[in-house]
Amino acid sequence: MCGIIGYIGKKNAVNILMTGLKMMEYRGYDSSGLSIIENSKLVTKKKKGKIAFLEEVINANNFQSNIGIAHTRWATHGEPSDKNSHPHLDNSGKISIVHNGIIENYQYLKDSLIEEGYVINTPTDTEVLAVLIGAKYDRVHNLEYAVRLALAEVEGTFGLLALSSDEPEMFVAARRGSPLVLGIGNDEYIVASDNAAIIQATQRVIYLHDNEMAIVDRDGFITKTISNESTKIKVEEIEYNIEEIQKGGYDYFMLKEIYEQAETVRNACRGRLLVHDGNIKLGGLHKVEDRLRKTKRIIITACGTSWHAALVGEYLIESLAKIPVEVEYASEFRYRDAIINPDDVVFVISQSGETADTLAAVKEAKQKGALVLGIVNAVGSTIARETEAGIYIHAGPEIGVASTKAFTSQLAVLTQLAIYLGRMSHLNQIEGKKIATALEKIPEQIQMILDNAQNIERIAEQLITVKNCLYLGRGYNYPVALEGALKLKEISYIHAEGYPAAEMKHGPIALIDEDMPVIVIATKDEIYDKVISNIEEVKARKGKVIAIATEGDENIKKIVDEVIYIPETLTPLTPILAVIPLQILSYYAAVKLGLDVDRPRNLAKSVTVE
Repeated sequence: MCGIIGYIGKKNAVNILMTGLKMMEYRGYDSSGLSIIENSKLVTKKKKGKIAFLEEVINANNFQSNIGIAHTRWATHGEPSDKNSHPHLDNSGKISIVHNGIIENYQYLKDSLIEEGYVINTPTDTEVLAVLIGAKYDRVHNLEYAVRLALAEVEGTFGLLALSSDEPEMFVAARRGSPLVLGIGNDEYIVASDNAAIIQATQRVIYLHDNEMAIVDRDGFITKTISNESTKIKVEEIEYNIEEIQKGGYDYFMLKEIYEQAETVRNACRGRLLVHDGNIKLGGLHKVEDRLRKTKRIIITACGTSWHAALVGEYLIESLAKIPVEVEYASEFRYRDAIINPDDVVFVISQSGETADTLAAVKEAKQKGALVLGIVNAVGSTIARETEAGIYIHAGPEIGVASTKAFTSQLAVLTQLAIYLGRMSHLNQIEGKKIATALEKIPEQIQMILDNAQNIERIAEQLITVKNCLYLGRGYNYPVALEGALKLKEISYIHAEGYPAAEMKHGPIALIDEDMPVIVIATKDEIYDKVISNIEEVKARKGKVIAIATEGDENIKKIVDEVIYIPETLTPLTPILAVIPLQILSYYAAVKLGLDVDRPRNLAKSVTVE
């Protein structure tokens, strides 16, 4: 969740660290802080709240240093406060650490340290780790060795940076379960949770693996395992530039990313759609094609928005490829002793490629012998490395905490995967060509919706005075109803629930009155008449209905209160279009309520803790 960054080089470390924190603020913004070494002394400043509050403190001082570490927090142990903010110090005040993750045995370690006479001032697990490293340093007088000894006693996850004023020309990085990337610049090095913080200085990076450390000084770096075995390095290139992680004139990253979707869906299909052949080319799956051809069952596991995409994927694959599909929450999959067979294929979906529960699902499925494949956005991410093969969605960096463009790109990739699997068996060329042709038109149709966002903004005004909303959809659009409700909850804090439309009368209909808007996805498809019947049931209870309908459907105007039209497409592709108005609706509702849509309360972009 949290974002950490460390720098050593010739530039002013404070400027680099503060810029990096701002680039990673979507990972957590409860509090922030930094430690630098200035004139051989450790200087630490930290502040509750957004990074702007820390910046005020920093600007009041003229710090001059070429080395430091910093942190932006999403609270786990201990409420957001100045005291609980990172960095945390050891008892000597000479060692500072920043940490992303959870130390599961912190209470045992804390009790042991207190028994030895050490003092713990906060309820955080990170301070326990800082004091533990300090205790080891008291004995070995070497930061690298002290970190290794401390981490050998730690249970849990960490992305960690440690800095000591006794060794002012270096810092130590270590990871287990939380991402860390080492950026290699010109006579400077940056270690961070995220490429976004590194790209200000370089595009050359090394992705640290689990249980790997980096010892970074002015002359270079060494990587090794926590148990002190040497490791091989692989230098890679970040595939995007700094302009892609800036707002580009938009008020919020979320709005920018909504408006990028015509292009990002196009990128998800570029080079893969073989329209003439009615087929799909997925180079990332080439080496596992034989096992895919033989599989009798597919499991898709994910969290949050990616789980909603997985549900659409289930419908697509079962319809086009006739392969049974099960969709699992990764957080449940890892614990429920799921039955997995060696000939099963498990797809894991994650925008960041670092989601803790999804990573655990990867390990569980691999342990049981399944073929595990990834559908991720972040190139070089842990899931991309830990899976046998996979598909990148090519959405580019997504900074907005509420996912938008990643979802539609995931849907585009899942559609292509379904065609790809279908053409191996049941799907003929004519049908494959029909779907591929329609998919090729989707980016243009997304742009049509975006060009008419003014009407959606007007309708959003009607949501800002309500406390509850109900989202209904059937078939392919049921997962879209779930996603629409999630978006409204995430950024406007209006309670919303998504339901299959037919399930409304099995409970939720009791809630409907004139004060509860019902957003219904009522596009022209095989079950359109059934959805119209569900709308009539809502209207009979004086409910207010906002419909997402197919362009040209004039009859629906007679029975609903508001209509948002989307272009006509094939039923399996409807979710990609139907979700766009729901994203816009949520965005404008939150903005009109005066909320910061890029920093919704209690949320962070990448959930790297359990």
